[in-house]
Amino acid sequence: MTTLLDVLDVIEGLWPAHGAEEWDAPGLLSGDPAAGVSRILLAVDAVGVTVDEAVEGDHDLLLVHHPLLMRGVTTVAESTAKGAMLARLIRAGCALVAAHTNADVVATGTSGRIAALLGLSEVEAIAERPDGTGLGRTGSLPAATTLGELARTLATLLPATAGGVRVGGDYDRRVERVALCGGAGDSLLAEDAVRASDVYITSDLRHHPASEALETARVAGGPALIDVSHWASEWLWLDTAAAELRAALPGVDVVVSELRTDPWDFVVVQ
Repeated sequence: MTTLLDVLDVIEGLWPAHGAEEWDAPGLLSGDPAAGVSRILLAVDAVGVTVDEAVEGDHDLLLVHHPLLMRGVTTVAESTAKGAMLARLIRAGCALVAAHTNADVVATGTSGRIAALLGLSEVEAIAERPDGTGLGRTGSLPAATTLGELARTLATLLPATAGGVRVGGDYDRRVERVALCGGAGDSLLAEDAVRASDVYITSDLRHHPASEALETARVAGGPALIDVSHWASEWLWLDTAAAELRAALPGVDVVVSELRTDPWDFVVVQ
């Protein structure tokens, strides 16, 4: 029998906890390490619909990218959203585990998955660490293209969301060197590897950092910007994670949730 502890050992091998950022809170959130695991559901977020999917699908483990309890809490009362979800999982005997920035920094992590789908070569981390891991990725496209066509390519690779793909830069701008970061990545805008690229692809770009980066690019050089859904950019990684778990845990059924947990439902175009 495969136990939750066995699965945690595999997770540690794939996405070591020491790779997480200091502010992060990955790992086991709830569940008995001695309990058996035969079905695992992967999702980006632990939200009501994915918790329901895990419980109703008789999964023993919900493995998510985003930790449910990122900050300290003072209550898990079922009158709160997080308390209600935890209680539902615990009653159903379904454990909850997160692999967050520790899964971002590895070669096959969230940013690595996007780089592979774009066919990038000469791939390196934007903020490389001594052990060879690091946040974000840079690389070269198989052939130069325009900013607009690259945005259209991303729109076909990513699951559809209300926000779509937003672009800062001229449609016909030539792009070949790409920097990217799955999930929120405006903290990397000033990195040399980003500034040296033709385009930076990430999520959750706020007005002021994005505006400043584009204005700086006009004066001193720098990338165009492509902003995509946070959820969509990280959902792509789930297939890679599932394949790695299946290889390490033969006999365990590993399923990727197809549910969209992007928070936005529709957009009104002006």
